[in-house]
Amino acid sequence: MSADLTAIAIFVGFIIVTLAITAWASRRARTAAQFYAAEGAISPWQNGLAIAGDYLSAGSFLGSISVYFAFGVDGLLYAVGAASGWPVVTCLFAERLRALGRYTTADVLSRRLADRPIRALTAVSTVLICGSYLIAQMVGAGTLVQVLFGIPYTGAVVLVGALMTVYVMFGGMVATTWIQIVKASILLAAALLMSLLLLGRYGFSLASLAAAAAMTRADPQSFLRTGGLLHGWIDAVGLALAFAFGPAGMPHVLMRFFTVGDPVKARRSLVLGMGAVALVSTGAHFRDAHATLAGGANMAAVYIAWYLGGNALFGIVSAVAFATILAVVSGLTLAAASAVSHDFYRHFLKRGQGSEQVEVRISRAATLLIGCAAIASGVLFRNQNVGFLATLPLVLAASCTFPILLLGMYWRGLTTQGAVAGGLVGLCVATVLIVLGPKVWMQSLGHTTAVTPHDYPTILSMGLAFAIAWLVSLATRKSAPTS
Repeated sequence: MSADLTAIAIFVGFIIVTLAITAWASRRARTAAQFYAAEGAISPWQNGLAIAGDYLSAGSFLGSISVYFAFGVDGLLYAVGAASGWPVVTCLFAERLRALGRYTTADVLSRRLADRPIRALTAVSTVLICGSYLIAQMVGAGTLVQVLFGIPYTGAVVLVGALMTVYVMFGGMVATTWIQIVKASILLAAALLMSLLLLGRYGFSLASLAAAAAMTRADPQSFLRTGGLLHGWIDAVGLALAFAFGPAGMPHVLMRFFTVGDPVKARRSLVLGMGAVALVSTGAHFRDAHATLAGGANMAAVYIAWYLGGNALFGIVSAVAFATILAVVSGLTLAAASAVSHDFYRHFLKRGQGSEQVEVRISRAATLLIGCAAIASGVLFRNQNVGFLATLPLVLAASCTFPILLLGMYWRGLTTQGAVAGGLVGLCVATVLIVLGPKVWMQSLGHTTAVTPHDYPTILSMGLAFAIAWLVSLATRKSAPTS
């Protein structure tokens, strides 16, 4: 399936608007403060919408609905569970981050821990976390452009990577924030409209919609039966921990609390899933030559839009979904690039003596390299569910950044050695176990059997991070300063 000229025109028009925002923002992204943190000039309501935009990514919009489409009510785990981490971010970290930091989380930790080891750890963890989250966004965007324009998937991913690189290299945090604001507002309105139109088809009865969705399955009861998505309590607890504490360790989210002027501002700052099953499952229009859903389950959300509002709504939702992905990948790329230039180059290599102009240039060069790596990863993981891919960085963040930030802010006994040891152990254990698990080792890398049986090892990796940080801190407390 490919869209007609109406949908394509709406899509292209929306992209032109975002490029215009980037051109405007480029004049306000010349210094490090402007490039990384919009010089602290973002208002509370603007930052609130931008943070909402970070949440409304490919994983939450496309991924949650695709999980619902494939597994039934287990999709609620992704739709509802992902929101559970945001109270942790706001209550535990928001005000302290803005009061203590400048651009990155390493700025906060290095106030009381040795600067260079902490900068090295956060640079590595930020690149890995943001890089893994970029994969989910690239797969979602590549599939969307492939379906909309009828072009090969690889070419679609290259297009997405090129646009992402332009946004970050020239617009910095100002462009990323305003694109998030625009797309979050339109996406929330579009999702509300789609939900109302969808419920209207079933007499505004959620029970009727659920029944219609269930009847599309050979075994109707399977749609309403849980347990098809996760296997075993370790994966269930691991996914819950990733949802609860992962957002509090995501670098591109934490960077947003440096974009407002003071700590007070920082603190203030299902239906569609069932519809996808009820309508898209039975729609021949969405099938390819092999009678499978064109673009896979990841495209279920935008197909609902076509079913409810024709090519006009399809074009709007496709454009907003694409802008959603571009805005999120821009934030991710900016966070990763800042880790390379600000934490690694300026503070680790140059010991805080490098110039701001060189730092910004290195950040832009890093953006280009990260864009190339994101394109390659998007091609490698093209057959994975976006919702699953989006949870992997939450596991990494919950296993590395979250434990160290929490201990660094609330436990005076944390030492530099403890922070580095705990962070590295959590990051390495999580990364290795994810790669060796069924989803990556078998489905993405093509092996016949997985080395480990679990996709979400958070309970082990996060537990080890806390334990190692505590034990090493106790052992080194007398030889290392704690403030």
